[in-house]
Amino acid sequence: MVLEFEKPIADLEHKLQEMKELATGRNIDLSSDIESLEEKILALKKETFQNLTRWQRVQLSRHADRPYALDYIYEMTNDFVELHGDRNVADDKAMVGGLGDLDGRSVMFIGQQKGRNTKQRQMRNFGMANPEGYRKALRLMKMAEKFGKPIVTLIDTPGAFPGLEAEERGQGEAIARNIRDMFMLKVPVICIIIGEGASGGALGIAIGDRVLMLENSWYSVISPENCSTILWRSWDYKEQAAESLKLTAIDMEGNGLVDGIIPEPLGGAHRDMKKMAITLKEAILQALKELDKIKPEKRIDQRIDKFCAMGVVVE
Repeated sequence: MVLEFEKPIADLEHKLQEMKELATGRNIDLSSDIESLEEKILALKKETFQNLTRWQRVQLSRHADRPYALDYIYEMTNDFVELHGDRNVADDKAMVGGLGDLDGRSVMFIGQQKGRNTKQRQMRNFGMANPEGYRKALRLMKMAEKFGKPIVTLIDTPGAFPGLEAEERGQGEAIARNIRDMFMLKVPVICIIIGEGASGGALGIAIGDRVLMLENSWYSVISPENCSTILWRSWDYKEQAAESLKLTAIDMEGNGLVDGIIPEPLGGAHRDMKKMAITLKEAILQALKELDKIKPEKRIDQRIDKFCAMGVVVE
């Protein structure tokens, strides 16, 4: 999959591949030309990805090849054991979680999971969790607290599922309960937006001591398309909506709504998933190292103070 703004880069990469095949097939020395083209591609990549618009970052966060929660979890951990069910209604496949070994330390991972193909997307409900998904997440958080295990949440959702059946089973209440109870968890909680972070669907697992964002992720009360639909009654203004929402990692950090940005490989996380997983793992371990030094009661107070300080009140 090539996004519109990536096409000039893709064209040059195609020419580079042809040049390499020509050099190999005809035993011609094109090393200087190949090196020159590689430098040109690298320069174009840097220029392109350093100057992305907000809408382009939204597109990159949805890239079909972008790693999802389970991709990172399996890459970062050893002996990951997925846990299922909310012990009440069902096992929501859009919300995943379980225990994994992170450099010798047992960590409770929880995240929203999308699908790669049509069948998987239907099973995962496009990453949109039902109430039982949020209740499963809270059950796993309480389990982690009971056994003294830190919690890491990986957020990637276009929003909680808005269907009638979800509302009938208490979607709003489930998310609100998660938000309330996450404030009081005694173990370290690290929340990372790895792709899309939309509305209460994201916030339902995003109350933590450290809230981080991948460089090309976004975090907002509403998606650009839905914002455009409400304000202009059309999806045609989604780019304008994205600019107005100021939803990128840089915007969020600048407004004090997240604690840091995790850099991605040049071109996006999907360009080098293994490298991205290593960077993500290092960020988690560094945050845990900092949080381990703080007593649980003080961590809870700091967590509450951080979120209460967000926003501007004008009287």
